[in-house]
Amino acid sequence: MKKIGFADYRIDEWHANHYPEWIKNASETLGLDYTVAYAYASEKAPGLRSTGQWCRDFGVTQCMTLDELCKKSDVLLVLAPSNPETHLDFAKAVLKYSKPTYIDKTFAPDTKTALEIFSLADKYNTPLFSSSALRYGTELSEFSDVKNIITCGGGSNAPEYIIHQAEMVIKLLDDEPVLFKAEKQGSQCIFRAKFKNGGSAGMIYAYSLAFAVCAEDKNGKDKKAVINSDTFGGLIRDILKFYETGKPSFDRSQTVNVMKLREGALKALETPETWIELQP
Repeated sequence: MKKIGFADYRIDEWHANHYPEWIKNASETLGLDYTVAYAYASEKAPGLRSTGQWCRDFGVTQCMTLDELCKKSDVLLVLAPSNPETHLDFAKAVLKYSKPTYIDKTFAPDTKTALEIFSLADKYNTPLFSSSALRYGTELSEFSDVKNIITCGGGSNAPEYIIHQAEMVIKLLDDEPVLFKAEKQGSQCIFRAKFKNGGSAGMIYAYSLAFAVCAEDKNGKDKKAVINSDTFGGLIRDILKFYETGKPSFDRSQTVNVMKLREGALKALETPETWIELQP
């Protein structure tokens, strides 16, 4: 049995509460033998379970330090999906152990930090990847040769949840965003981006919107899809395959471009309806 170590900021959160069962199911589906064996969290939020209580509820051994977690675990999973500002500190602590590591979305608060995390992984020769679950919508396989794309989706706030649309955009365009524009109406946001090789994207955020894609290929043919598939199941299976091989299923440049698209979109909100570039 291979033992997964969870590192989190506040562990009583949605991802940590669902991943153990999904990992068990995916492990059985793939004929593998992985289990969440250890957990560490640095903080406890008022009204949420303590790390100790969470561990007792899930049959997981609590570690009192990140070093203890890393030494005992075969592979590592950094959570804190709502706190990307903590991911660099987690990365500094765990990547030096050179064990395959998945870092949950949002990978980093900005592109500079994302590159710093990848640099640490290279320094310690540590296999590393990150992704939003929306990359694994099976509906996305219906698209090819995409040039222009519009996505929509919801969530409790744009800064946290726009990552899902950015992930879909970059998976389908596989290009670097270079120009960004945004406008806001109430809590709703419309983001636009232009890409290095001539493609374009629009991302529409509103609290209650379902995730969907409408894309135009290089011949002008239009196609749409609502994402209804088991995206988290696909993500978890890919994480376990990564643990086995030490190789992500896609190039890290896509993760960097996801971060650029998110950062540029949110930065553009500061000067609405004006095209901007990200400063180096």
